[in-house]
Amino acid sequence: MRIAELARRGGVPVGTVKYYLREGLLPPGELTAATQAQYGDSHVQRLRLVRALLGPGGLSIAAIRDVLAAIDDPTTSVHDALGAAHHALPTADADPRTEDWAEARDHVRRWGWTVEDDSPNLSLLAGALHALRTAHFDTSDRLLDRYADAAAVLAEEDVATVPTTSMTEAVRHVVIGTLLLEPVLLALRRLAHENASMKRFTPPP
Repeated sequence: MRIAELARRGGVPVGTVKYYLREGLLPPGELTAATQAQYGDSHVQRLRLVRALLGPGGLSIAAIRDVLAAIDDPTTSVHDALGAAHHALPTADADPRTEDWAEARDHVRRWGWTVEDDSPNLSLLAGALHALRTAHFDTSDRLLDRYADAAAVLAEEDVATVPTTSMTEAVRHVVIGTLLLEPVLLALRRLAHENASMKRFTPPP
């Protein structure tokens, strides 16, 4: 396909495709003339991934290059490619103390989860636990265990839906699914709170 068709299928202007090509985010097409090239379905997949990383993902050009480099490395496993994308996603600022990191790691080990020691998600958990402690909000291990059990079930469902036919589509799925489904989880939790409160504190008519 020509660049105009690639842009149409990717849902972006031709100028945007040319910018991605200049920045190395899209591989060059197969030259058919001095100023013309042909592109394939792999370019469409890569274009959609770049859009997901720039749009919902909110990644910088430099961060996107790192994710794409992991995808294009033939020695990279699907797990490592997904990890590169996940770790590149923006997270809330957190500066947990050493003891908070240790507590977060202890919880993760207790749940039997296998994660990297420097996972940014460990930092998120550590920062959240520190904030709860600072607010003098008692969070028992029992409550955290129930949250962890629910998260594990959701994670299994999420990972089961990751496409296995294309590394590019797998990473795009994880980026969009992680960022755009998290607000759904928050909304569902708050709606469930409203429902539970109605049951407990509102007398029946």
